[in-house]
Amino acid sequence: MSTFFTEEHELFRQSLRAFLEKEAIPHIDQWEEDRRTPRDIWKKMGDMGFLGLSYPEEYGGLGLDFFYDVVFNEELGRTNSGGFAITQQVTQYMSCPNILKYGSEELKQKYLPGIISGDLISSIGITEPGAGSDAQNIKTTAIKDGDHYVVNGSKTFITNGVYGDFIVTVVKTDPEAGAAGVSLLILEQKMEGVSARKLKKLGWHSSDTAELSFDNVKVPVKNLIGEEGRGFYYLMNGLQLERLVAVPAAVTGCEKAIEVSLQYMSEREAFGRPINKFQVLRHRIAQLASEVEALKAFSYHCCEMYANDIYDVKLCSMAKLLATELCEKVATECLQFFGGYGFMEEYPMARMYRDVRVGTIGGGSSEIMREIIAKIVIDGQGYVKPKSSGNGIVERKTSTPGGNGKSESENGKAGSVIPDIGIDEIVKGIQSKASAVDALGKTLKFDFGDEQITIDGTGSDNQVSTSNPNADCTIKLSKADFHKLVSGNLNPMNAVMSGQVKIDGDMGLAMKLQSLFS
Repeated sequence: MSTFFTEEHELFRQSLRAFLEKEAIPHIDQWEEDRRTPRDIWKKMGDMGFLGLSYPEEYGGLGLDFFYDVVFNEELGRTNSGGFAITQQVTQYMSCPNILKYGSEELKQKYLPGIISGDLISSIGITEPGAGSDAQNIKTTAIKDGDHYVVNGSKTFITNGVYGDFIVTVVKTDPEAGAAGVSLLILEQKMEGVSARKLKKLGWHSSDTAELSFDNVKVPVKNLIGEEGRGFYYLMNGLQLERLVAVPAAVTGCEKAIEVSLQYMSEREAFGRPINKFQVLRHRIAQLASEVEALKAFSYHCCEMYANDIYDVKLCSMAKLLATELCEKVATECLQFFGGYGFMEEYPMARMYRDVRVGTIGGGSSEIMREIIAKIVIDGQGYVKPKSSGNGIVERKTSTPGGNGKSESENGKAGSVIPDIGIDEIVKGIQSKASAVDALGKTLKFDFGDEQITIDGTGSDNQVSTSNPNADCTIKLSKADFHKLVSGNLNPMNAVMSGQVKIDGDMGLAMKLQSLFS
């Protein structure tokens, strides 16, 4: 019994579970052998109304609250097949939300109805052989040529990349602009120049994972999602949903592992009694069950925050970290309960043991999660959320500990009007901030186009002037955006990601903007 779910949620759960127990679970062993889940299962799920739960009705969705998605992912987790679950998780929660939130109406009408009906499967192309977590340094290029982009490059570890229909692809439309040159572009698998090679994996055998190659692929300009140069910003702010939906599936996967272990332990005897009577094993179960129950409560809290449109990178990162690490622990210890049988493929723990290992890698590794959390908890770094207002303006909401944040429009028209700031006033503002922090150790220059301000931090303190020397790092931005930085209405990290602030030179020095304007 949970206060998070209504009777309607539970009726939906019963219906979905019955469907999966009849149409999916009996066939998963075969799908694992085939290294492929047949597409007709997704069409059946679409026909039953199990897909597109929170997508708008105008595209075929049901417009339901987020806890229907929580139920959906919990029931996927109970199937004990990461390969089966990940296909729709990638489609529904990782790739297509970018189209829903930022795509043109034409793109929404073209792709979303097929996704919700189960006729289409999508993937998201981020990782490359030389760029995983460091997504801003991808090498795949999309160079505009008339009414098309010409795409060249490669992607790897792409779920649904073989049997899917299209790829929401992260590309560089401006290879020299760093994060500000990243865009999102829809490539269809049938386009000339797109090729896929299926990869052999340790786990998730019933899903397809591909290495993709793009050789002079001509993609219509209308396939651009949102604005050119905004892709990295869109991508980073979509990661919270990707990470969050993995948690309910992880929890129920752990519960399923404990459930089958308890059944086996009640039947398996050693030294004349069932092994569930041995204290060491009983206490291990007690510990695992306690940790899973605690994670479940925390995951529901995180999901409730998301359902209430509260953007909390810290909690989502913590949930993803704890869930994937606990899955590994549960899989390892539960397999041990089975002894030698746990190592056999016909027993459920072998598959779970293989499948859970990728959880601490995909969607941001555990190491990346810990660093994000450290930046928030130790360095006080904040994150902002872009939200489509339906009129082409992107709004942002800042989330800080103890508050839900504040919103502003990126075009500067919402909220207070940005004043016309004189250079002397800017110098005073920078001097005030610079004198409160340790010397930078290098020179940092703000370039407003026709005027410049330099911070010389090579001495014992930071000296501010209107001189224009060569500097270790140059920050290019408008005076209006500078005013937002100083007043706390623009997060430095996200200003860089969005392209409002451009950096030439020492990136490490530029990162100190976070402390300078905090």
